[in-house]
Amino acid sequence: MDPSAQTSREHAAGQMAAAHSIGGRSSAARHAASPSTAQTDPIHDPSGILQVDFEPDKPPSRKSSFVADHIAPVAHEPVYHAFFSPALAPFRRRYFIIIGRATLLIIALMWACLPLYWGALSSSAKRTGNLGAWFIDRDGSRVGRGLAQAVQKYSAPGPRLSWQFFDANDVGDDDDIIDMVLKDRVWVAIVVQPNATTKLATARVNGDQTYDPSTAINVYYSQARQEIATGNYIVPLTTQLLQTTTSAYATSNAQRVFAQIDSNGEPNSTALQMIANAPQTISPAISWTMVNLRPYQAPAAQAATLVGNIFLCIFSFMITMANSTARAILNPHMPFLPYMVLRLTVPFIAYLPLSMSYALVNLAFKLPLGTKFGLGGGFMLSWVYIYLGMAALGLSLEAMITILTPRFTPFFLFTLILYNVSPVVLPDELQPAIFAYGFGFPIWYALRTIMFNTNSHLGKNVAVIIAWIILSCGTMTCFTWYMRRREVRQLYAHAATARAKAKTPDDAPSDAEKGKEKQKSVE
Repeated sequence: MDPSAQTSREHAAGQMAAAHSIGGRSSAARHAASPSTAQTDPIHDPSGILQVDFEPDKPPSRKSSFVADHIAPVAHEPVYHAFFSPALAPFRRRYFIIIGRATLLIIALMWACLPLYWGALSSSAKRTGNLGAWFIDRDGSRVGRGLAQAVQKYSAPGPRLSWQFFDANDVGDDDDIIDMVLKDRVWVAIVVQPNATTKLATARVNGDQTYDPSTAINVYYSQARQEIATGNYIVPLTTQLLQTTTSAYATSNAQRVFAQIDSNGEPNSTALQMIANAPQTISPAISWTMVNLRPYQAPAAQAATLVGNIFLCIFSFMITMANSTARAILNPHMPFLPYMVLRLTVPFIAYLPLSMSYALVNLAFKLPLGTKFGLGGGFMLSWVYIYLGMAALGLSLEAMITILTPRFTPFFLFTLILYNVSPVVLPDELQPAIFAYGFGFPIWYALRTIMFNTNSHLGKNVAVIIAWIILSCGTMTCFTWYMRRREVRQLYAHAATARAKAKTPDDAPSDAEKGKEKQKSVE
């Protein structure tokens, strides 16, 4: 064979091998092999895309090659497992730990809070004797004395009111009694009107068809003072009492009257004719008139006076969570004092539109905001109290979220709601003495006074709310300072650990390697 031809074929085979070698690698791999374009090892991202990091002072080469540079993604099919698969054992354990802890915490929260609310309602029927009830006899004759004796002897099963009997001269006229009911001195007052016996006898003798038995007795009460107590106990128990006593009096009175008519063995036809003209003088003879001094005439008001307080807590919680997320962005970049001013200022500003929106909902549903102070004054005053109440509740959440973190703040929210609502769901007289703590909590009767002109506690209420605001601002400041100091200590500890590790790096050459390098340098 011709040597030159053999040489030519060998040269061509070498070129083909070189081309195959070059085409089988990317330009990145070739430059990685070259010392002049050294690069770090490629990294496979979990997403399946090959990533190559280059040193800052040695950018990648843009020289072309026989095969176009291309980093092909490495596709990884997602692998799924059944819940009880052994591959999910560590994740399953963590899952059950989280659910188990949450369940135990919620159970503990139930037993810490729910008994309080249940206890506020459970013994109310046994405590109706604490509801003040007055009986005043202005008649001083047969009707008044007969009813007073019947009330004293009245004994019915179940809850009963504790009646106190007063002389008419000791309590003043009906206007004075009305004033006492409106000032919460008494829950209900039965007043036998003057000359009730005389009016009944005159109407019966004369056959007066205009006689109204219900004018004999007036019953004064204020429904808006507490609609649950009046609806469940005051009105039903008083009505039951009067039905029993007036029916008994009417029976005894009819027996006495007919005995007088037939006293000589012959009925008095004239008397019978008069009774026929005015039968109401025999049955029912006497009755009563319920005088509701402050009617609870707006059913939607319950949304503002009781349930609405729960809504205030929830809305305050929502803005607290939003503020927690937002201020976390600025917290690492601000010193303590400016950051604290931010924490205290932003909630007060945020509560303004929120409370105004809440007050406008009350106005839209035509709640009687103008009963005591006029519509304009009542609306503005209700807005002020809603704003202060939201601030008192919201700032307490702002303080506690600093310590509890957003994970556990909902537990405090539930506690805050239950401990605020429980004392006001029923009046103090129907609850155990422990619920007197409600006077020191921000949820109280301000809106009830504004809407229904009930006995005013506005001054006490605003004092309690402002005290809550001041307390929450103070605790928030202390908690923030403590957490900031704790974070700084953790950063210093982390930095010290990092410096200690830097002094003994893992990639430092060993003594053996140092000896080999020294031997090479000597050679």
